[in-house]
Amino acid sequence: MFEKQIEIPSPEEIVAELPVPAEVAAVKQKRDRLALDVITGKSDKLIVIVGPCSAHESAPVLEFVRRLGRLNEKVCDRLVLIPRIYTAKPRTKGVGYMGMFSQPDIEHKEDTLKGIRTIREILLASITEAGLSAADEMLYPENYAYVEDLLTYVTIGARSSEDQMHRLVSSGVELPVGIKNPMSGSIPVLLNSIYAAQQPQVFKYHNWQVKTGGNPYSHAVLRGRVDNYGNDIPNYHYETVMQILEGYENFGELKNPAVIIDANHSNSGKQFRQQIRIVEEVMQNRLYDRDFRRAVKGFMIESFLVEGCQEHDVVFGKSVTDPCLGWEDTERLILGIAEKV
Repeated sequence: MFEKQIEIPSPEEIVAELPVPAEVAAVKQKRDRLALDVITGKSDKLIVIVGPCSAHESAPVLEFVRRLGRLNEKVCDRLVLIPRIYTAKPRTKGVGYMGMFSQPDIEHKEDTLKGIRTIREILLASITEAGLSAADEMLYPENYAYVEDLLTYVTIGARSSEDQMHRLVSSGVELPVGIKNPMSGSIPVLLNSIYAAQQPQVFKYHNWQVKTGGNPYSHAVLRGRVDNYGNDIPNYHYETVMQILEGYENFGELKNPAVIIDANHSNSGKQFRQQIRIVEEVMQNRLYDRDFRRAVKGFMIESFLVEGCQEHDVVFGKSVTDPCLGWEDTERLILGIAEKV
């Protein structure tokens, strides 16, 4: 049984209500090209997608983005900084806080319509106030159309990478789409997902039969795996990255072989400070091996204003989901990455 609560306008109606000004669209277009050039190998810069585990409140997220914008001025010749503004939260057990998209005020009940408007406002503010277009996870493929004109990078999560609809919608996205390895860590499954996203597809989407051209910018994100006993097993090491690169080559039909390292999740065992060590090891491996350097295009880092996490929204800029690095460590880490590029 489904109880209808709020009628949600179409993406076209919401976009018309909160349009993107021409000057903002121009900034986003330049940002998109920066990210695409890294994935295709035209640029030697690294992508760094950094921000809180989940964007639960506008004010601290925008303060983080403003700081990131100032930091970007120091490293933009070597890095493409993309704020992580993740607005839908996957839940392992299917219950709990689902993210800003459905619950824009964490202390109140779900309000999806308000959530959509809030997200568009925060993504617009990110570009206008800091000059940075953001990354978000495509947790619900049908919702992508509400924000597609404001993002520069899209992620498909580990729980979604085997899902048919995520693969199909990814094939129509004209941005870098990072597909995480499944929870099992299977490399063949990951490569099959990338292949599906790179192919033209025909399917039903928003009351239309649509045809896509395929997305040649879809690529691998290594986030670690979980074994049959619930243990976190990292996969950011040199050997796994080279296996991914070999898989790309053996597949034969995949374009733009690229790997992004997710420094948290099962790679760190959610020990957030381990992200620093993991990034440093990967950067060292880039110096050691030319093929490794060509394959690894950047990082995902979970970070917020205040390190750690909290159960309720009491401390400004502290995660209410997984623990994150604080700003000071984040700034040092990003400057360190820039030095080694």
